[in-house]
Amino acid sequence: MKYKLLKKETTSGARLGLIETAHGNINTPIFMPVGTRGSVKAMNPEELKNLGAEIILGNTYHLNLRPGIGIISNAGGLHKFMGWDRPILTDSGGYQVFSLTRLRKMHKDGVEFASHIDGKRFFLGPKESMAIQKDLGSDIVMAFDECTPYPCSYEVAQKSLEVTLRWEKISREQNLQKHQNLFGIVQGSVYRDLREKSAKELTEIDFDGYSIGGLSVGEPEKLMFQTLDWVTPILPENKPRYLMGVGTPKQIIESIARGVDMFDCVMPTRLARHGTAFVGAGATVPVKAGRYSNDFTPIEPGCQCYACRNFTKAYIRHLLNVGEILGMRLLTTHNLYYFLNLIKQIRESIKGGYFLELREKFNAEI
Repeated sequence: MKYKLLKKETTSGARLGLIETAHGNINTPIFMPVGTRGSVKAMNPEELKNLGAEIILGNTYHLNLRPGIGIISNAGGLHKFMGWDRPILTDSGGYQVFSLTRLRKMHKDGVEFASHIDGKRFFLGPKESMAIQKDLGSDIVMAFDECTPYPCSYEVAQKSLEVTLRWEKISREQNLQKHQNLFGIVQGSVYRDLREKSAKELTEIDFDGYSIGGLSVGEPEKLMFQTLDWVTPILPENKPRYLMGVGTPKQIIESIARGVDMFDCVMPTRLARHGTAFVGAGATVPVKAGRYSNDFTPIEPGCQCYACRNFTKAYIRHLLNVGEILGMRLLTTHNLYYFLNLIKQIRESIKGGYFLELREKFNAEI
């Protein structure tokens, strides 16, 4: 993988870059649709490409459970298994250490899980996670870490960071495929000295890129941005920076202003499945609501997505209410288009030198 820093705003930390991988280039800043189990919900690969998706995500924990790494390996890797020939990033399973607290038991070398599917127990640590991701063949591999909850005490965050740094060092020592690249993950909750310690030590290990984890877990938005202000100046300028699991349109713009390059979030697809669409400066429209039963306008006037060019809120609401899968697909199409088009506009604004104007206009409309 090669990362090229093409331009940096002089009045903010916003960066324009290019990541070159074995499965294609990624223009940054970039939003990455989430395909946890090997599929972005309700979408096929060709539709994702038409929307402008350049990279998608898969999850090590979930794919290891079903269908199992043996099946994916026999298929020739995750790219071939799911019919996606562009870059893939795989999460390490570290987030599940946080999200599945009731189903896991911590050990020095990793985590013993009880499967959320059938209760079967299995072990996942840095060595195991790297081996699974090696077989998946993703372009960007995440180091194995522990994500802390919010709130948590300083003592808990400090102990967790010690575990995470040890696991990340072990992750770095593992062999991957030649085309694969490993990202370290900055942790430390909302404590400045812990975050700075994490960023500095990971930089010394020299990963191919750097992620910022442990945010968007319930902390106030102000603390999220403050944490980025602490961390991004420490991270190398010649490596990509990825804010995991974030977020809202406002959070994406504000994080880009602080030097972040890559984002992922389940919000566009999850809200679509519940009948909600993104419009404007991140506002949401509950299309499933009764007040739209006779609304024969598109989800968002002027939007060029397939759903808005061809259908009305009334029709999509009808589909959702009678359980027709097309309704969910149309809302998912719109929401992913919204996020991918927003990130495209942000790239154009950085290239054209008017990112701050776009940021101010966006925030004024919230």
